[in-house]
Amino acid sequence: MRWYLRALGNYFGFSGRSQRSEYWYFVLFNTLIELTIALAVGFIAAINGVSKSEDIEGWANGGYLIWSVLTFIPLLAVSVRRLHDIGNSGWWIVLCLVPLAGPLILLIWDCTDSQIGTNKYGPNPKGVQGPLPATAQKVIP
Repeated sequence: MRWYLRALGNYFGFSGRSQRSEYWYFVLFNTLIELTIALAVGFIAAINGVSKSEDIEGWANGGYLIWSVLTFIPLLAVSVRRLHDIGNSGWWIVLCLVPLAGPLILLIWDCTDSQIGTNKYGPNPKGVQGPLPATAQKVIP
């Protein structure tokens, strides 16, 4: 949950890097919250006498839509920072507009590990600075 709150706290933060955990926990908790809101609003609508299933579905979708609009900017920001973490420009996010291939490429990049060390977007959020120099490596007999 702290990753979700961290991403929400950085609402308009499009600079820097976000590691995989921050991105995926944000996506997970946001999806769970959206489903909970949709179910709760639909349940409340049903209790209050909305009889048609289409009307209940409309109420549930309305609750889901409101939360989705409120969390769109943080989702976009954490997605851009995730792209920064692997060394790509945040503008690659427009790749999601390409049917099938675009979202698949973004999914693969979202699963890719952080670029080791500091890149042009900032230091590695994991604190990993890169491989040790050859003289500092421990030799195992």
